[in-house]
Amino acid sequence: MWSYLLRRAPSALLVLLISSVVIFFVLRLAPGDPAVLVAGPDASAETIEAVRRQLGLDQGIVSQYLTWISGLLTGDLGRSYVLGAPIAQLIATGAAGTLTLTAAACVIAAVAGGAAGVILATTGNRWLRSVVDALTSLAFAVPTYVSGVLLVLVFAVTLRILPASGQYPGGFWSAPDLALQYLLMPAICLALPAAAVVARFLAAAMRSTLDEDFIQTGVAKGLSKRRNTMRHVLPNSLPPVVTVFGIQVGQMLGGAIVVEAIFAWPGVGQLLLQGVLNRDYLLVQDLLLLAVTVFVVIQLLTDIVHALIDPRIRETL
Repeated sequence: MWSYLLRRAPSALLVLLISSVVIFFVLRLAPGDPAVLVAGPDASAETIEAVRRQLGLDQGIVSQYLTWISGLLTGDLGRSYVLGAPIAQLIATGAAGTLTLTAAACVIAAVAGGAAGVILATTGNRWLRSVVDALTSLAFAVPTYVSGVLLVLVFAVTLRILPASGQYPGGFWSAPDLALQYLLMPAICLALPAAAVVARFLAAAMRSTLDEDFIQTGVAKGLSKRRNTMRHVLPNSLPPVVTVFGIQVGQMLGGAIVVEAIFAWPGVGQLLLQGVLNRDYLLVQDLLLLAVTVFVVIQLLTDIVHALIDPRIRETL
């Protein structure tokens, strides 16, 4: 396993290096000057130039890039141009909200997608299969910004059983029942597309496994359908689904930006949106590179889990 990680490390580092270059230089193509925003609309040219020197924006673009990378390698993420706070502190605060939202969405996507996939692959009830198939298609097709608004209209405006936005001010552990009410709608909104993908892939994998000889042998020996499914069909169908789910986790982390904006959920997405609007180059650079890093790490972990549950893959590592 360690040899596998060592083999993957160079390619992962190369992805991060290329991503850092693309992120840094593409951001410089955006219109607007951070120095003007920091100095204010009525600032003189001398004041703007002084702010530009203070922020390091008077240096050459290659020099700015090297300064940024050297800071990252030493653990110094810098300070936000606009907010004036250490970026590490801002990310730590926002990451707690985003990780909580994404973790809840992962649980919902795994449970709902797994149940729907099993039903699609094994049920003999044509009506139930049609309903589940329609629901998964709808969950996959409807964008999160549409499903989010619909959830708010139904559960917050019409039924009035869940809060429309925000996070419980007292913290999660002070009142978990109330905090879950705030978390439920954004987590469902974020989880719906991933649950649909998991259901589709799991159903396809289970149908393929059901045709294998060892499954037919179990049926011939008199194993019940439920036992055969839970002990043989489902475990042997999981490896490709785990890989797909790992990709979906990365997509949920990216999709959290839209969901956080809809539900006013405090997280990295809100922080990124604020940084983009304020031309806060350093903050946006750090957040985007962090997102790429998390995605790379998730893919590595997904491959490891895939190998742990599939001996055929483990033998090639």
